[in-house]
Amino acid sequence: MTYTISEVAEKMGVSVHTLRFYDKEGLLPFVDRVNGRRVFKDSDFSWLRILNCLKNTGMPLKEIRRYIELCQTGDESLKERQEIILRQKESLEEQIRFLQYNLKELDYKVWYYETAVAAGTERIHEGRPCNPTMEPDLVLEKEEEVNQ
Repeated sequence: MTYTISEVAEKMGVSVHTLRFYDKEGLLPFVDRVNGRRVFKDSDFSWLRILNCLKNTGMPLKEIRRYIELCQTGDESLKERQEIILRQKESLEEQIRFLQYNLKELDYKVWYYETAVAAGTERIHEGRPCNPTMEPDLVLEKEEEVNQ
């Protein structure tokens, strides 16, 4: 079965503009053209899913393009493709750890305000450390990484 760019956009939950952008950036080399129009096949969806995944996890377009180029070379690039995916997975896991750390801080603030509102004053927290379960250096380490 074949699909138009609009049908694919709807099925993938992305905009037509996004798919055109991917194509312009050379990220859809597998998509056929008939009379100048992109024609997608069922088999294109697995490519589109990994492309979307890599983009959504913050992989730069240059690296996505490299991955796609390697996929087109066949088995000779299996190891390099594996390394790209592993690096992206590690990067995503680090992002998750960072987000979980920040979620703990927000959980603390939710508790802080719930108890202060219930007591009618913030004074209930006087003398208490800011967030006794947090490790302050982690914030500094992450800020330093961002500023580098």
